[in-house]
Amino acid sequence: MIIRHTAIATFFVLGSLSVAHAADFDDSGRVLSVAPQVEQFNQPRQECHTEYVQVQRAPQQQRSVGGSIIGGIAGGLLGNQVGGGNGRTAATAAGAIAGAIAGDRIDNNGQQFQQAPGEEAVQRCRTVDHWENRTNGYNVTYEYHGRTFNSVLPYDPGQRVRLHVAVTPRP
Repeated sequence: MIIRHTAIATFFVLGSLSVAHAADFDDSGRVLSVAPQVEQFNQPRQECHTEYVQVQRAPQQQRSVGGSIIGGIAGGLLGNQVGGGNGRTAATAAGAIAGAIAGDRIDNNGQQFQQAPGEEAVQRCRTVDHWENRTNGYNVTYEYHGRTFNSVLPYDPGQRVRLHVAVTPRP
């Protein structure tokens, strides 16, 4: 019977110890202030614009030299038929030059093959800094049972902050 009373007493003592350790509960505290913690960060970006610059354009077609050669030969032969002595030589040279010019114009249809100025679009880009603000938490000051506490939370708690209270005995 003494053993039975001892066992019952031990059971009550052990049961009361487990109740003392189970002193965790949820409560709330009054928020005194909330300050967002803001971090600045740089996100560089490209800014581009189009400029128009003057360029010399190459001719679209190449000049043909076949008409000049044939015209020069034909003009030289015709000029050689005119005059005599030194006059014949001068007439041959003049006929060759005139024939070359005429053959060139006939072959190239009198087109002008000069380089024409034009505009070309050029895109210019540069990297510029782009600073942004990011809130990475809230520094919360709150009151619980007459004492003031600070904590950093990932959200703004509003007027009341939820607390998890754990009571443990001091050694």
